[in-house]
Amino acid sequence: MAMTADGKITTANRIVSSFGSRRDQIHLLELRAQADAVMVGARTADANPINLGPGPARYRRGRLKHGLAEYNLRILVSGSASVDPAAEIFRHHFSPIVILTTARAPRSQVARLKRRVDAVMVCGERQIDFGTALRRLRREWGVKRLLCEGGGELNGALFRAGLVDELHVTICPRIFGGRQAATMVEGEGVDRLGDAIRLELESAKRVGGEMYLVYRIL
Repeated sequence: MAMTADGKITTANRIVSSFGSRRDQIHLLELRAQADAVMVGARTADANPINLGPGPARYRRGRLKHGLAEYNLRILVSGSASVDPAAEIFRHHFSPIVILTTARAPRSQVARLKRRVDAVMVCGERQIDFGTALRRLRREWGVKRLLCEGGGELNGALFRAGLVDELHVTICPRIFGGRQAATMVEGEGVDRLGDAIRLELESAKRVGGEMYLVYRIL
């Protein structure tokens, strides 16, 4: 995740969510090149012109050298299956797209999405059971390394489920402010300091005005 110095990943109106440097974009592609699958929440896919692919040919060649498929699996997450069928991601057909949703999603919405994607996986009644979802992704799609690119609600759900191994954060030299601006981890949060998710800093690197941090989750 790229965030501002005050911890925001979007502006207050939640429209601007891409503000890292060119180096940060390269870093993102480098991470995608190591993953079997890339996952984002529906709102992130709706609000950004993204295709979740591995990028230029040099990254695809690198994937092949490391025994990965040339193109990564793409995963969209929406408990209500409220993904915009006109989103940019659906205009690119280089690799399969899987949607994770719940039993509460309207049947008509699910049926519409099934015409646009390769699979719709129902994992949970009201909330997505990410433990079940990740086990199915491994069993049915061979996903061993999964890269999540947000947003904050999805990040929060994965942290609460104890399914995050590593966190990559780019701190960008900007301040957004605003109560409505999304942060890197949204959702319920913790009430007690003892319940906080603890991290161990593995590396820190400054490139230009940005800091690149890698944490291991304890």
